[in-house]
Amino acid sequence: MNKKVVTVEELAQITKAMRAAGKRLVVTNGCFDLLHLGHVRYLRAARALGDVLAVGLNGDQSVRELKGADRPINNERDRAELLAAIEDVDFVAIFPEVRATQFLETVAPEIYVKGGDYTSDMLNAEERAVMEKSGTEIRFIPFEPGYSTSRIIERLKDAK
Repeated sequence: MNKKVVTVEELAQITKAMRAAGKRLVVTNGCFDLLHLGHVRYLRAARALGDVLAVGLNGDQSVRELKGADRPINNERDRAELLAAIEDVDFVAIFPEVRATQFLETVAPEIYVKGGDYTSDMLNAEERAVMEKSGTEIRFIPFEPGYSTSRIIERLKDAK
């Protein structure tokens, strides 16, 4: 397994040391089931907002709850290792919950990033409350039109 793939608790310890050294942690989260160029561009833009980028990755069961019984296409360990292979990603931590609330509370980033397909109103209220409590800045990166895991899956089904 890639050394960039850590537990949530390990990430919390790593980020404490980074903050003590004056580094700003940027965090994002998601399923990242089938990586595509939109993901790579999004992660690059997120990394540019701080010194270190950590990705919270939804575990397999939470992806099924979010996306349906036929997802994820790739299991959580494979998805984590693929994300870790991206140069702009410094750390990946898998979390089992549907919402990133516990992950965000444990890691306490300086900046939390979501894609432009989200708005402030769409953020989960519990997640937002955790970020407000810790003083985390919330940023939105413009959505890359034409890139979607769900769309890729639909195209593959149509090609049968």
